[in-house]
Amino acid sequence: MIRVQALSKNFNNFQAVDQVSFEVQRGEVLGFLGPNGAGKSTTMKMLTCFIPPSSGTADICGFSILDNPLQVRAQIGYLPESAPSYDEMLVGEFLRFVGEIRGYSGKELQRRVSVVIEMTALGDVKDQMIETLSKGFRQRTSLAQALIHDPPVLILDEPTDGLDPNQKHEVRSLIKDMSEERTILISTHILEEVESVCTRAMIISAGKVVGYGTPDELMSQSLYRNSVTVSVNAADPTQLLKDFNELDFIYSVERVPEKRDGVITMRLYPQKKESIALQVEKYIFAQNMPIENFNVDRGRLDEVFRELTTTDQQ
Repeated sequence: MIRVQALSKNFNNFQAVDQVSFEVQRGEVLGFLGPNGAGKSTTMKMLTCFIPPSSGTADICGFSILDNPLQVRAQIGYLPESAPSYDEMLVGEFLRFVGEIRGYSGKELQRRVSVVIEMTALGDVKDQMIETLSKGFRQRTSLAQALIHDPPVLILDEPTDGLDPNQKHEVRSLIKDMSEERTILISTHILEEVESVCTRAMIISAGKVVGYGTPDELMSQSLYRNSVTVSVNAADPTQLLKDFNELDFIYSVERVPEKRDGVITMRLYPQKKESIALQVEKYIFAQNMPIENFNVDRGRLDEVFRELTTTDQQ
């Protein structure tokens, strides 16, 4: 649905995007992740034919952004960064205006406006002026205009930026529901968003792709992958640390500060990031140590993100 090949963008002597390539299949939600200024929004503006690339190309549903820009725009619903709209228009009026621009009129226009208002839960504010809306309703209004023509591809630039936790949850739930029938590309710097809604993620830094895979594949690169944090009732932390270090399936051990008296917490790192939970559990039970807490870490996306983005810039 989206095929990007060596896409680059220069602004005078500054290279904002450098040879970016990736693909997104039907039904996938790709998280486009990176620090501020990494080139995410610039890439999205090229994919939506808002600005031309300096080199490279991309196809959306088989249409080239270079040769078929009008057909590309017809395939895409675009939510730009900061959700721009017309403050002096009513919500329903704005959506009808966008629908007319898309070529709809009469009953079909009214049907499409009604569908997107229901989909984005805008019924209570459809007769309200946009400038009076909360940030959450503004975001939903801009999302509704991106859906008015029922596009197969959605490109969303920071769709939950500035929203409160409840509003973020609502938008993410909507994205999940829409992903069953659409291909979605989401630009974000919010790591929890990637884990909650994305089937794949791509990390970009200084205009270059530095990481790509499912959230779990990216987390498998984490130092904490399959580490076990265990809290036990034990008298001697020094001896416990020594005993854990002697286990052949343990790579290293660190003590985690614990405020409860008589409880010692250790984090055990496995050899080659392999699963050690069962072995640790068996060992602790064999030593007759009561377990207060036992947690297995899948890996930490924030750590992988920092490693990939800071290493690339050094």
